[in-house]
Amino acid sequence: HLVESGGGLVQAGDSLRLSCATSGRTSNIYGYGWFRQPPGKEREFVASIAKYDSTDTSYTNSVKGRFIVSRDNDKNTAYLQMNSLKPEDTAIYYCAASAFWTAGLSERDSFAYWGQGTQVTVSL
Repeated sequence: HLVESGGGLVQAGDSLRLSCATSGRTSNIYGYGWFRQPPGKEREFVASIAKYDSTDTSYTNSVKGRFIVSRDNDKNTAYLQMNSLKPEDTAIYYCAASAFWTAGLSERDSFAYWGQGTQVTVSL
């Protein structure tokens, strides 16, 4: 069970931190991913991180240098720190978890568990 929080309405240039709290059987989670679905578009990959190697991360090009993915295994929680937000970052953001891991994991079908999504709106 994954629950996102931290979304909201911000202005361009602001920051937000999304959280993804996991519960239930967490021992079969090997990685976390963040995806987003802009209005009228398909859900797309944003970032991912391995559960057992915090340095094993991957980002889509449009967020590199602005977003940081992290996780706290003691809290069973993943995070997405979003800085220098732009209007084009407006989307529903989803947290996902994978029951396996390979470096650079980014395909939607690789993530078996999904949260309900949280809205992020960035205004000019």
